[in-house]
Amino acid sequence: MRLTLLACLAFLGATPLAAQTLSGETFDCVMDPVDVIALGAPVTGILEDVLVRRGERVTKGQPIARLESSVEEATVKLLRTRADSDEAILAQTARRDLIAVQRERIATLVDRNVASAEQLQEAEAELVAANALLAQAELEREIANQELARALQQLDQRTIKSPIDGIILSRDLSGGEYVAANGSIVSIVQLDPLLIEAFLPVELYPAISNGQRAMIAPAAPFTDNYEAQVITFDQVFDAASGTFGVELELPNPGSLLPAGHRCILSFPGDG
Repeated sequence: MRLTLLACLAFLGATPLAAQTLSGETFDCVMDPVDVIALGAPVTGILEDVLVRRGERVTKGQPIARLESSVEEATVKLLRTRADSDEAILAQTARRDLIAVQRERIATLVDRNVASAEQLQEAEAELVAANALLAQAELEREIANQELARALQQLDQRTIKSPIDGIILSRDLSGGEYVAANGSIVSIVQLDPLLIEAFLPVELYPAISNGQRAMIAPAAPFTDNYEAQVITFDQVFDAASGTFGVELELPNPGSLLPAGHRCILSFPGDG
């Protein structure tokens, strides 16, 4: 609805431009956030706590909310105990070393014709079996470490983090509520950069190009002008209004300028 209004304003307010020039012309525009994220959770569950409030600034990676995670914490504790245990490996190593010593003794006795070849073969078979059991113990230790790593990732998923630097636009759920698969916990708005949207008469289409500089004058109470850059423009015209859409990017460090505000767009020259 807002874009339709802008299109009509651009169509009614622009003067005929036979020379297809941008210089000296002004156009109504709107300052929008570059992104609005309805932040959910990768897993379902009961919210333990929401750590932010509406209007609060957040940074990328900052914890936003936590799901109840007592089961996951208990699983991590169990798997860490198993992964840290090396008793099985130590026991199999000691058994393998003992069998290896016995095999060497039997080999010496065979050389002296005191023991039989069959005894040596049995000792060698026991040594092979001992090495296999040691390898199995080491494999089980590696599997336990991998299971622990997976459990830690599952536990980490219970902490919901912000994917961007932004501002909390709304807080949709509170502690104790259930987070569904498509549920939103908070909405985060990214205000740096801002996205400037405007509609220009189709006569100006040849004069617009990506990367083109423009000046943005936000409506009151702001009094300064800010430089923006064209990032895209419509390849399909709106026949009803005789306009086409243009989007510009306006750097907004510190998110000092608000989104959802009207502005005036002008171009300092033809390039």
